Amino acid sequence: MHIRAPAILCAARQHGETAIIARLLTADHGLVAGYVAGGRGRNLRPVVIPGNLVDVELRSRSESQLPFARLELVESRGPWLNEPLPASAIGWACALTATALPERHAYPALYEALAALLSAICHAPSARGWAGAMVAYEVLVLRELGFGGGGRPKGPELGDALAAFDALSAPLERYLLADRRGDVMAARAMLRQRLGRMAE
Repeated sequence: MHIRAPAILCAARQHGETAIIARLLTADHGLVAGYVAGGRGRNLRPVVIPGNLVDVELRSRSESQLPFARLELVESRGPWLNEPLPASAIGWACALTATALPERHAYPALYEALAALLSAICHAPSARGWAGAMVAYEVLVLRELGFGGGGRPKGPELGDALAAFDALSAPLERYLLADRRGDVMAARAMLRQRLGRMAE
């Protein structure tokens, strides 16, 4: 197997003393995992941040082997991780993607939507500019995986987006995260709490 493609890094899990297992979303190959040697080292630590856009090269000798991954940073989300609300939003969107999607199934619409959502989170003046897009992304994940979806916000206000966000909790837990919702839904709960403070 040899893949080279733009990707969104969705998760990075420690492996051994210096390596990580990266889970990356690509447009044509879906969610793929790769072994990144030295991923916890000084040079690669800024690259393996969830939400980062990267160029990835994956190589393995067989389909059953975990590929070796080489990453090059294209766009960093690091500057926004010091801000609690954008950091929570990036964390939740990436955790949902990494947890819910099956590996090596292409979802080009989800790739494009996640890239647009992350860009909105980082560049909109406030959460009012991207809260509706977060709801739309969750709905799209449900639909792409065959679970229908949910309602979009009924209006442009943050309160409308929050009402739709709350309504999606049950289908996300039931259909996508039933056997692994603890840590993942905790990230969503933190995001909801921070969004709620804005609406007060």
